[in-house]
Amino acid sequence: MLFTDISSDRAITAFKKANFWVLGGSKHIIMTNGARKIVIPRHTRLNPYTLKSIIRDAGLTNEEFKENL
Repeated sequence: MLFTDISSDRAITAFKKANFWVLGGSKHIIMTNGARKIVIPRHTRLNPYTLKSIIRDAGLTNEEFKENL
């Protein structure tokens, strides 16, 4: 499943619901849950393949991410 038209702000909110928190960043947002670290580029629309890779790096399934949106 590819997620289209997801902004970096929506993705950050979804990852926060999955117990990630923001470490910092300017052009890219760095988030962690203590065990995993993910980097989210600041864009109004994330590339679907980039987002899919970030979701996989976070250790989430597509369904878990979709529930958090």
